[in-house]
Amino acid sequence: MRRLTLRQFRVFEAVARHLSFSRAAEELHLSQPAVSMQVRGIEVILGLPLTEQLGKKIFLTQAGQEVLHASQAITARLDDLRANLAQLQGIDSGRLNLAVTSTVNAVATDILVRFRGQHPGVSIHLGVSNRAEVLDLLAANRIDLAIMGQVPEHLGLEAIRFMDNPLVVIAPLDHPLARKKTVGIEALAAESFVVREAGSGTRAAMERFFAARGLEIRSSMEMNSNEAIKQAVQAGLGLGVLSLQTLEMERALKRLAVLDVEDFPIMRHWYVVHRADKRLSPTAQAFKEFVLASGGS
Repeated sequence: MRRLTLRQFRVFEAVARHLSFSRAAEELHLSQPAVSMQVRGIEVILGLPLTEQLGKKIFLTQAGQEVLHASQAITARLDDLRANLAQLQGIDSGRLNLAVTSTVNAVATDILVRFRGQHPGVSIHLGVSNRAEVLDLLAANRIDLAIMGQVPEHLGLEAIRFMDNPLVVIAPLDHPLARKKTVGIEALAAESFVVREAGSGTRAAMERFFAARGLEIRSSMEMNSNEAIKQAVQAGLGLGVLSLQTLEMERALKRLAVLDVEDFPIMRHWYVVHRADKRLSPTAQAFKEFVLASGGS
């Protein structure tokens, strides 16, 4: 019987992650026929189909699910092997694979700059995504650590809080509410909001906050980045709810107003996160300890 190869596993994991041969090919910098050939090779060896197409969508078969679980276990063991070998090399010759949510990007970048100053030989790969995508990266063991907000309890993750993250309401400088010393929470029900996309931790916190007070907030526009929301609010397209830590420049240049709203800020927190079963490399462990020691300061 022919043996399955690590390359085939890596290719199939990408197909399973995207449920798309073309997107997997883009990620792996391969042609789509090459990706299809690798998956077909597994199917020939096992004698079972791994995917099925219904309409325009691709789904994993039961055999495909089994192969995916085995593949993830194998690649996780190989990642642990690399971490063990990196331990022999020391911190400054290691690699750090980090993902952060877009809201914490500015804070994380500052931490990385200071960490790199102490460990200039470290190779760093930083990915910036929304909360749902960062959780997917952790689940797939594709990163060492993540810095993010609220962390679900059921995913087998270890999360340690290191910094507060207050969410505030922002408005254009000429907005009527910007001239008020305090704003009642009910006044926001008459306003339109520019919001983050579904899957964003900021949006989830905002929706929970208003729902708990029996308020339904109108959304005028949905955007997938904090910068886009700030620009939209400046243009008068609605109010916004963002992390206070992302607004330093806009407040200094007086481009936006932070409203003093009843019951605000929504106090959230930043966490450094990794899989509970992951053995961190010396480089990843050093970065985790650096984050916790500095508290983001």
